[in-house]
Amino acid sequence: MRHADVYAIASKDVVFESFDGEAVVLDLSSGKYFGFSDSGSKIWQALSSGVDAQALIGLTAGASTIGPAELDRFVSQLVELRLLTRSDAPAQPLPGDLLAELAATSEPLNVSIHDDLADLIIVDPIHEVEEPLGWPAVKQAS
Repeated sequence: MRHADVYAIASKDVVFESFDGEAVVLDLSSGKYFGFSDSGSKIWQALSSGVDAQALIGLTAGASTIGPAELDRFVSQLVELRLLTRSDAPAQPLPGDLLAELAATSEPLNVSIHDDLADLIIVDPIHEVEEPLGWPAVKQAS
């Protein structure tokens, strides 16, 4: 029997939301946020909900299928970025609507990293701001 490749959100500092089917992930500890291609958003949705990564191989994503090497690169990047970690939890079933949504995608698996707001995201809005101005006016070192 094959061992399942199940993943979970790496820490409580990793939060995400889906906007019109597009996943945005925020790492509160680093201040970085991550965006995905349309197919990447669907794969993130599956992996972060505990679907076995192996169950995603061979699925139709737009005009192509998801190959093992492509999926492995994508998952490895998510683990390296500390967004996902391996889990011992039992694999969850693949949501039925995900198959149709994945088939309707048009972009290859991709994750983009943004740190332009990192200084504001990691600021403690209670203790590290200028008193009269408030957030996002960060206190200057004296």
